[in-house]
Amino acid sequence: MREKLKEARQKAGMTQKQVAEYLGMTERAYQRIESGERIGTIETWDLLEDLFVINQRRLRQISSN
Repeated sequence: MREKLKEARQKAGMTQKQVAEYLGMTERAYQRIESGERIGTIETWDLLEDLFVINQRRLRQISSN
């Protein structure tokens, strides 16, 4: 699970669906990125970094939980 990504999304008051729409992908595709099942493209991480104003290296971290 990418806890930092989830926390950033929740702090922004956004749903997974809203983030997916911003990224131009399906909700399920975004859920896979947030859960750590899928890596995501460089472009996706650039957009997430801009959206949440958090370095993408932090957002990409996968927790051990």
